Amino acid sequence: MSSNIIGSHPSQETFGEKVHPSRDVVVSPASENASKTLGEHPEETSGIGKIKAVARVWGPTSMICFYIGVAMICYTYSLDGVTTYLYQAYATSSFSEHSDLGAIVTAQAIVLAVSKPVAAKISDVFGRAEAFTVAIVLYVFGYILLAACKIFETYAAGAIIYYIGYASVQILIQILIADVTNLRWRGLISSLTAMPFFINFAIGSNIAAKVIEKSTWHWGYGMFCIILPVGAGPIIATLFWAQNRARKLGVTATNYGTEKSDTALAVLDSRPFLSRMKGHLIDLDLVGLILFSVGFALVLLPITLVNGVHLTWNSGKVIAMLVLGVLILIGFVVYEALAAPKPLFPLRFFRNRTIMACALIPFFDFVSFYIQYTFQYSFIYVTHTPEWSVVNQGYFAYTQTLALTFFAVLAGGIQYSTRRSKWLLVTGLVIRLVGVGAMIHTKGVHGSTAGLVLTQIVQGAGGGIAACATQTLAQASVPHQDVSAVTALVLLFAEIGNAVGSSVATGIWKNEMPGQLHDQLGGYLNDTSIDQIFGSIGVAASFPRDSPVYDGIITAYGNTMRTLLIVATCIAVVPILLSFLVQDVHLTDDQNAVEKEDVGGERLGNGTHGSKDSLGDAEERRTMDEKF
Repeated sequence: MSSNIIGSHPSQETFGEKVHPSRDVVVSPASENASKTLGEHPEETSGIGKIKAVARVWGPTSMICFYIGVAMICYTYSLDGVTTYLYQAYATSSFSEHSDLGAIVTAQAIVLAVSKPVAAKISDVFGRAEAFTVAIVLYVFGYILLAACKIFETYAAGAIIYYIGYASVQILIQILIADVTNLRWRGLISSLTAMPFFINFAIGSNIAAKVIEKSTWHWGYGMFCIILPVGAGPIIATLFWAQNRARKLGVTATNYGTEKSDTALAVLDSRPFLSRMKGHLIDLDLVGLILFSVGFALVLLPITLVNGVHLTWNSGKVIAMLVLGVLILIGFVVYEALAAPKPLFPLRFFRNRTIMACALIPFFDFVSFYIQYTFQYSFIYVTHTPEWSVVNQGYFAYTQTLALTFFAVLAGGIQYSTRRSKWLLVTGLVIRLVGVGAMIHTKGVHGSTAGLVLTQIVQGAGGGIAACATQTLAQASVPHQDVSAVTALVLLFAEIGNAVGSSVATGIWKNEMPGQLHDQLGGYLNDTSIDQIFGSIGVAASFPRDSPVYDGIITAYGNTMRTLLIVATCIAVVPILLSFLVQDVHLTDDQNAVEKEDVGGERLGNGTHGSKDSLGDAEERRTMDEKF
């Protein structure tokens, strides 16, 4: 792997140091030019300085250790994702609280959306290693509660705490990859982190089945209390080791441009403890984080809970949560724009058309996807049981994800080869649209198995290509200091799209399916029997094949699914239009397309691997510089 992926490291083992007379810094015995370089870099938080320094002290061995650590945590994270969710039904049923499973899933969906920007901010302020450690501690603590719980309340608390860690690890992996890879390699390396799914999708259900058969769901959670620290240990240890080595060598990210190559400038924080704490709170944007978390929780909660039966859109509770949530989010925007010294999402993000397009593309893509996906398993179960076994239905459910993973890696390889991403994004979204539209036919009453599988593969291919390109373009459009924030913004919009798409699908299903069933079955069954079919896929699939009742059921399912797919197809057009707004960023060996720096913070000049302008020409460079 090219050494350009990770910044170069100093060959010297020690640095002589002296105290600079005019400021609380330690400067190497070289020249005063070292201090001048500070003004050439945008203001950055401690966490960014640490990761730049880390990238400069890594050698081949530590690089290998880092990527082994990434592979281990990605495999562990993937294995968790395909096994532990299977224990939820058993766990809640053991407490006779299975009906409350939906409440836990809803809370986890909100945590998944809200936790990512918080984790990103913490990693910027305190460091990637520190943030990763906190995430793993929460992850493991949540699983300890799940494994040891005796009452449902403890189970619910554990499920939420572990999901905070789960969501944090998810985004921190992507941030770390962005930190240590240049633009040319980033899409490929980032996509490779999902490769463990190719192994785990096939063994996850088998592992869960053996756990339930030989032990209990408690052990299913409990074994990850051991697996997670082992899986995360190498990457955390490597990061802390590199931070410590950088500190000992006096290496920082701001000592380039000096006359002597062996000079180093290390800034020491000599402020009193309370002043340091105040500074950290300002850097964290604590007020903004609170407003953001509460506001989005209040907006997402009713969206995910409305079911048209027990909770409707005209319910006072729903209206109150939505109004209060929107008002708090308005307050968040005003505070971030006018008062926040270090805003969670800088306003320049929202003035940059590439960033906003890269945020809105996954939003609309997820809305489209979840409109057709939310009831996909129900449709397959009713229309293809018993022709498809439960195992085969599970494999079908994973088909699109497998295709997405494979084609994301392929797209990363194409980005590496061509050094371009925009037209790859457009192509991926067009393929995605074709896959969604084709399902209008393949998910009809008599859709073939080949057609169903093929459309899932086509959808996954387009989605994988688009996902790889979108994240690369968004991260390329900001300075290194903003990489974690823009990554969080893109993932946040995707999670909101998830909630909106699921809610829209539920609304369409509940409004259309009962009428379809009554139209098709009114001459054969009474209202009570029809309501039972609507309420249970087991009842719907229990009628004999080739009977008028079963034919009516699958016709009703097919007509309702057709409506969902038409809506999903229309929405899938929007991301294509948005993709034309992004800039065609040239993927060089720079860390981003804004600063001419490598991943270690070294400013690159003509004649280096970053000499070719990151945006392709001087005009695009000037446009990007004006935005930041």
